[in-house]
Amino acid sequence: MSETAKVLLQDWQTPFGLPPFSQIKPEDFEAAFEEAFKLGEQNLKSVAQNDEEPTFENTIAALELAEDALEQVASVFFNLSSADTNETLQQVERNVSPKLAAYSTKKLLNPALFQRVKTLMDKKDTLTLTAEQSRVLERYYSIFQRAGAGLDETGKARIAQINERLATLGTSFAQNVLADEASYKLVLKSESDLDGLPDFLVKAASAAAEERGEPGKHAITLSRSSIEPFLQFSKRRDLREEAFTAWAKRGDNPGDTNNTDIVRETVQLRNEKAKLLGFDSFAAFKLDDVMAKTTSAVEELLTNVWAPAKARALEESADLQEMAQSEGDNIQIAPWDWRYYSEKVRSAKHDLDEAEIKPYFQLDQMIEAAFYTATRLFGLTFKELKGHDLYHPDVRVFEVFDKNGDHLGLFLGDYFARASKRSGAWMSAFRSQQKLKGDIRPIIVNVMNFSKAPEGEPTLLTFDDARTLFHEFGHGLHGLMSNVTHPLVSGTSVARDFVELPSQLFEHWLDQPEILKEYARHYQTGEVIPEALLERLLAAANFNQGFATVEYLATAIVDMAIHKEDKLDDLDPAQVETKVLGDIGMPEQIIMRHRIPHLLHAFSGDGYSAGYYSYLWSEVMDADAFEAFEETGDAFDPATAARLEKFIYAAGGSQDPTKAYMDFRGKMPSIEPLLKGRGLVN
Repeated sequence: MSETAKVLLQDWQTPFGLPPFSQIKPEDFEAAFEEAFKLGEQNLKSVAQNDEEPTFENTIAALELAEDALEQVASVFFNLSSADTNETLQQVERNVSPKLAAYSTKKLLNPALFQRVKTLMDKKDTLTLTAEQSRVLERYYSIFQRAGAGLDETGKARIAQINERLATLGTSFAQNVLADEASYKLVLKSESDLDGLPDFLVKAASAAAEERGEPGKHAITLSRSSIEPFLQFSKRRDLREEAFTAWAKRGDNPGDTNNTDIVRETVQLRNEKAKLLGFDSFAAFKLDDVMAKTTSAVEELLTNVWAPAKARALEESADLQEMAQSEGDNIQIAPWDWRYYSEKVRSAKHDLDEAEIKPYFQLDQMIEAAFYTATRLFGLTFKELKGHDLYHPDVRVFEVFDKNGDHLGLFLGDYFARASKRSGAWMSAFRSQQKLKGDIRPIIVNVMNFSKAPEGEPTLLTFDDARTLFHEFGHGLHGLMSNVTHPLVSGTSVARDFVELPSQLFEHWLDQPEILKEYARHYQTGEVIPEALLERLLAAANFNQGFATVEYLATAIVDMAIHKEDKLDDLDPAQVETKVLGDIGMPEQIIMRHRIPHLLHAFSGDGYSAGYYSYLWSEVMDADAFEAFEETGDAFDPATAARLEKFIYAAGGSQDPTKAYMDFRGKMPSIEPLLKGRGLVN
């Protein structure tokens, strides 16, 4: 193993324990993984073959520490492969993903390990465990069981094969989507191609063309911060259709990047795995381990929101059709028209123009606004650090201090779109908080895909972009403020339909006048956003919510349906989409937010498989949770914020999510605040 590969396995003597990125070479990851596998297997063997009676310390705590090397290598690798990949990293990912799955399966199907965990679980009530230790033991037992530890040898062998194949399929799915996104550019060659585009988008398109080898031209990419404003402002219907079609067809184009066969095989294998584990479907298997528990509970929620959302979307569609006709456009509204005419309707109804709004939402100011909100709520403070070894020149790093002024962790911000980064926005960790191996402080990263302004100019955001920033920072706080002992329940390691609560809840503070009046400042003059514009902006908060809710719900409903599908031999994902959308009466002017061929949430791994509904499930809670603040008359009420920190942000997965919410709120939420918050009821 090379000296540089060894770096990945060492205890890094770097400031704050940051990975020494400049010393890490993509080609060294494979060797580092192999060595980490060996170290992990040796440690697991020691736990399994321990002659002493199982105790929490020699079994559960030992399992928690057994794979430190692998965790370190994997956290760096998968963060880089998502945020700044290249051909070498992609090849390593294709090679390593099935090996990781095989390693994990071997561990979880180890009968000696499972027996030790089961022995402890059987006598849990006689052990003197803390509440967190009890929760960790329960989670380990559930993880082993759900992995197939209780199956016979034939069943275990088949589970191992399935897991390994699913890992390969998930990697290929994600890389295909990235390839389609990275390879596409709509080059705007003439002045007429730029017709209708505001100055901020023209500048961003110029920078995108420069980055993609078209200097002096303008290019629209499939990054949301590029294509969505293009669809919103471009007067060229032909170009809108061209760009929209490319966006909708990611993962569904003819050739090597087509994901149809991958989805078919993935769904078939997931279903087979669920049946082996005693469940009727993969959806039933996934939901058994989260708050929702059953497919019927999820379907009831989705159905209850679908009806008012569809009704509102059809009203919005009629408004768009009327606007088109009033402008002399003899067309039927199509999906590539929605954002264009919606912007016109919004401007007419609320006197709002995105080009008027964006100058007040400068990226740096919105970062400060998110930090200030965390300061007001939780007493956290932030200090930007310079000169550190980071994985890309665009990445910024901040030291975070708690309310006592002590070091809490590091926060990395990676805000700009680039061809080496997958689309979307997400939070991840280079290191998670824990106390089992000393006081380990977290290193958290937020990754965005904002269009970068030309050199020397500030990056301006849409209001939706700013909301995305607040959303991901909510996840970031969940990781930064974690205060648990065990890695298994650290930070965002919670039930999938609970994990979006801290992030979606944090979005509410962006709407607060106190925040906007301080941080929504014109990037040229420093002028605070005018009161009249602010009032119009907030009054329009629920504009187009029928559309937004329908495109989201359609994805969640299709995700649930395909993972309940029982006719799998000749499964055609496109037919599933068509049938499900037909059954629910999907308005023809709207498509799913994420079509199956590029639904990374569900098919690049199984994180959100049969789980895309989670955003809505969490939104029921976050709407109700923010009402807890509103009921006090103070959006920053200290007592409510203290409960929020203790039971939600700091607690990680150390207790059952239902109990965590009850401890914070004193009751379970109802759907009404969500419907009211989205403006779907009067």
